[in-house]
Amino acid sequence: MLDLAILILHFFICLLISVAIWRRPKDVDLQRSSTGTVETAPDGLILIGKEDDIKRSQRATAKVNGREVVIFYHEGKFHAMDSRCYHEGGPLCLGEIEDINGQACIVCPWHKYKITLETGEGLYEGINPLEPSPAPQWNSKGVKQRIHKVTIDNGNVYVSPPDLSVSFDSDYFADKFKNSGDLAMEKQSNSQAAEQAVARKQESS
Repeated sequence: MLDLAILILHFFICLLISVAIWRRPKDVDLQRSSTGTVETAPDGLILIGKEDDIKRSQRATAKVNGREVVIFYHEGKFHAMDSRCYHEGGPLCLGEIEDINGQACIVCPWHKYKITLETGEGLYEGINPLEPSPAPQWNSKGVKQRIHKVTIDNGNVYVSPPDLSVSFDSDYFADKFKNSGDLAMEKQSNSQAAEQAVARKQESS
């Protein structure tokens, strides 16, 4: 009976979190100018924003060819990937970045799925029952999240259009939310994430 009560409570909390995320105010589409036109460089790169702005906030969301993309600035490097988790479409832009076996990973806030910023691999912790003393180890599920190439030029951050000839698990949710105008994180959330990152650095030093 207690298990059933806990299960119902868990379901109710997940439902409330989902509703809160969907009802949040919409973010600004960072790749659009004040006239509403897409800013594209001559070589096809898509302008995301100013390098200093993204460094300050440490993350930003934008639309690239209609799909939601999140850009992270972490330990001196820019990373871009589909903003919806390959598992169930959770907003990765609201996740925490953790170091796992020397790899920077974004942790999905919905179900704690871990994705490497560099390659988009999904990581999981498991044991090999055939070993005499099995210990948990991190393993790769393969590349699950689409990674977008980032280019820095003259103080601007650009992202290359995705190569759709290769498919990834995250494409399903990228297509589901495409052109919906529903960027998952507003500017205030960007600022909060930056403040939390600074606070964590201060605590660890």
